[in-house]
Amino acid sequence: MASNDKDRQGVLVFGLGRFGSALADTLDSMDIEVLAVERDPDVVERWSKRLPCVEADGADPRALDQIGAADFAAAVVGVGTSLEASVLITGNLVDIGIPEIWAKATSVEHKRILERIGAHHVVLPESDAGARVAHSVGGTMLDYIDIEDGFTIVKMRTPKETHHFTLDKLGLQEKYGVHVVGIKGPGRAFEYATPDTLLGPDDILVVAGEGELLERFAKRP
Repeated sequence: MASNDKDRQGVLVFGLGRFGSALADTLDSMDIEVLAVERDPDVVERWSKRLPCVEADGADPRALDQIGAADFAAAVVGVGTSLEASVLITGNLVDIGIPEIWAKATSVEHKRILERIGAHHVVLPESDAGARVAHSVGGTMLDYIDIEDGFTIVKMRTPKETHHFTLDKLGLQEKYGVHVVGIKGPGRAFEYATPDTLLGPDDILVVAGEGELLERFAKRP
C-alpha cells in the first residue's frame, strides 16, 4: 500500500460499459494514467487494444490487492447493472483508502447508499444530463453544472442590461448574488473576468453561484 497520497498516481475505472469505457478512453487520450478493471473477458479483449485494462472482480478485495489498487490516486466505479457489485467495489475502495472515489448511481436510493459508505462523489449520468438540457432549452443558459450543495456554474449569454458596462460598474455580486468567473468574446478565447471586464451583447459568460440565484439572473432580459 502506498505510504501517503503523494505516492499515488493514476485512475482506476471499474466497468467498461458505455459510461466507464467513455470515461477511461477520454482519460487515456488526455495522457492520464488509467487502468480499466472489467469482469467480462470478452469486453477486456475488445478494449485491450485501445487502453490498459485487466480482467478482475473489484468486489473481491484480493483482486484489488493483486492489481495494486491501493497505489492509485483516484477510482471511478462505473458499474451500473448490479447495485450489489457497485456497493461492494465502492466499499472495498473506501477500505483501502483511495483518496478520491467517484461512483455512478442509477437511482437516488443507489446514490444515497454510495454516499453513506464513503464515496466522495456520486453521479447520476442520465439525471444530470437531463437537468443540464432542461436548463438550456429555450433559455439564455448554454450549459449548467450543479457542483454540490446548491453551488452551480453556468455558461450563458449576457443579459441586455449588462451590455457595455464593466463588472465593477454592474455590481452583480451585490445585486444578484452571482459571480462572473470568465468571459468569451466573439473570435476570442475564454479569459478570466476582472473588475474592468467590459460585457458586450455577443459575449458568453461563465457565472458561478447558488442555483436559484443563477436562474433569476439568467432570466433577465
